[in-house]
Amino acid sequence: MTRPADPPIGGDGGEQQKKLKLLAVTACPTGIAHTYMAAEKLSQAAESLGIDMKVETQGSIGAENVLTDNDVREADGIIIAADKDVDRSRFAGKRVLSVGVSEGISRPEQLIEQVRSAPVHGGGSGADGGSAAAASGGGGGGGKERSLAYKALMNGVSYMIPFVVVGGLLIAISLSLGGHTDPKGGLVIPDDSFWMHVNQIGTIGFTLMVPILSGYIAYAIGDRPALVPGMIGGWIANTGELYDSKAGAGFIGAIVTGFLAGYLVLWIKKIKVPKFAQPIMPIIVIPIISTTALGLFFIYVIGKPISWIFEHLTSWLSGMTGTSAILLGAILGLMIAFDMGGPVNKTAFLFGAGLIATGNQTVMGMCAAAIPVMPLGQGLATLIRKRLYNEQERETGLAALFMGFFGISEGAIPFAAARPAQVIPANMLGGAVAGAIAGLASVKDAVPHGGPIVAVLGAVGGVPMFFVAVAIGAVVTALTTVTLVDLSERKRRGAPVVDVPGGPEPVLAGVGAGAGAVASGTSGASAASAASAGPQKTAAAAAPSPAPVEDDGEVLSGYLTGQTVKVQLDSADKDSAIREMANLLAATGKVNDVEELVQTALRREAQGTTGLGEEIAIPHAKTDAVTSPVVGFARSSEGIEWGAIDGTKAKLIFMISVPESAAGDEHLRILALLSRKLMDTGFRERLEAAPDEAAILGVLREVQ
Repeated sequence: MTRPADPPIGGDGGEQQKKLKLLAVTACPTGIAHTYMAAEKLSQAAESLGIDMKVETQGSIGAENVLTDNDVREADGIIIAADKDVDRSRFAGKRVLSVGVSEGISRPEQLIEQVRSAPVHGGGSGADGGSAAAASGGGGGGGKERSLAYKALMNGVSYMIPFVVVGGLLIAISLSLGGHTDPKGGLVIPDDSFWMHVNQIGTIGFTLMVPILSGYIAYAIGDRPALVPGMIGGWIANTGELYDSKAGAGFIGAIVTGFLAGYLVLWIKKIKVPKFAQPIMPIIVIPIISTTALGLFFIYVIGKPISWIFEHLTSWLSGMTGTSAILLGAILGLMIAFDMGGPVNKTAFLFGAGLIATGNQTVMGMCAAAIPVMPLGQGLATLIRKRLYNEQERETGLAALFMGFFGISEGAIPFAAARPAQVIPANMLGGAVAGAIAGLASVKDAVPHGGPIVAVLGAVGGVPMFFVAVAIGAVVTALTTVTLVDLSERKRRGAPVVDVPGGPEPVLAGVGAGAGAVASGTSGASAASAASAGPQKTAAAAAPSPAPVEDDGEVLSGYLTGQTVKVQLDSADKDSAIREMANLLAATGKVNDVEELVQTALRREAQGTTGLGEEIAIPHAKTDAVTSPVVGFARSSEGIEWGAIDGTKAKLIFMISVPESAAGDEHLRILALLSRKLMDTGFRERLEAAPDEAAILGVLREVQ
């Protein structure tokens, strides 16, 4: 049973009386402090605004306070504050706002306001919100890989869409207002005119869309190191001159390079390298190696067959000029619709354009009728079966209709990239029908361009049948698309809507799932989110009673004691402060190599600052230079520049050190506890005001 599409947040009528329910996911690449700080800030902001919020944290410990299917079903919107890829497929049909994790820390109130008007996420499912899990899953062990591939493809498409829409609309506007027909150049715009500049801006958007598609597919698979090889690979794929082809590989080539780049980077990441090389791997070594390897592979291995295909298709078409016009029109229509700007499309287009000079305008007439069918058909599909498309796809459909009128076939690329198995066959069928009808009716086109605009401007012979061919082709494409997409969605909904074991998202059953995280030693995201999860969780997440006093003033399971607290640091810079903190920890007798501890902490800083903002820094090190976990705390009245995301200097500094053998959950548990508690303004103020070590320990006992 499907439910109606979600209304806008803060809808009319009775919805105004309903308390707003939001969800959030926080995550950072290191999976530690920023994850929990963002969670706490969002929860605090929601509580102050009277909004129910549950926050899932995706740290190195794993996902905590996991969002259940019920949570998602009842949510009015989802905020994703993450600097790494987060699976969005389970949020199909919901408003999703995606930002960096630092924004979750620095401006949580604004994010809560922005999510009210955020775009509705698609994820390849229809109006049935529960189908997302099935769509992302599948059966058996391959479900996770299929989910990753689909998620990566959709990531690329979502970033590509603005480039397609902006570039396409600017080109269409410039052609309609500043262009005229020319037998040699098609629709042309006078050089150095205002509309030529508008056209050039739009062309840049179209030029970038293929590398963007490739780059963000790669990014979703291999994270930031994959972005450069993905984008450069996409540019190479779209630049046929690099491999002696008259046409680039288009969006299909971009999909190929995106996946190749992403998985190549994943493979390189698995190679063990010395510790001294680890900091430069993601920013220098991996991008250079993967970009060079992918670029050369495409030019010498993939590009040559593309050039060969282009040449032989042209020769093959030349041998068909004397055959049936209906058959030739159908073949040209199939080719035009296949890859929309790729080598097959370009072969057909250039074949038709080349014959205009010989006086044969009927072949170009077949191409001109097929060119607008794809964007017109896909746009029409979003209108006749709206429930199969999310809000962004419907908006893209309207833009595609506009681009189709001006013969810009690339307007259909977002749909073909997102659902290739359904959209490309539908496009080809509609294109073949349009081309065959145009061939049957001997439609002519005197300019190398297509779409209704050329008929309006008087370049088409046999205008009525031209429009008949375009209209029938578009309707065939639309009906075929919605039929295939609907069948695909029915198949997905027919599978049990459960998460795949071993899949990308661990799930805890029931609304009280978050309580398990509390019992295991990590608190819920906030009292507000606990309240939304039920009475059991509310009790678990209630304000904790003071921790029992450890022997000799021990805090954090004895890892932090009076020996490891210093009221005022002498150091004025980060490196010196880390060294001073390491010497402080050495006083416990748990450090057997102070210099190695210092160097390990500094290497960790090179990977990314541990300055968390709010005048806090938590340097940490995993090294066998310590024999057991130990935590130190010190203050700096003047503050130390630590590269924090909010620009503040660190005045409250914790240092956590654990041996490699104990570098798992315990290390991360301490970080999680500190990060959450340090988001409490009152706690920080008490910590800053404490006059001596004993008073500081008294405040730190609140951390549990």
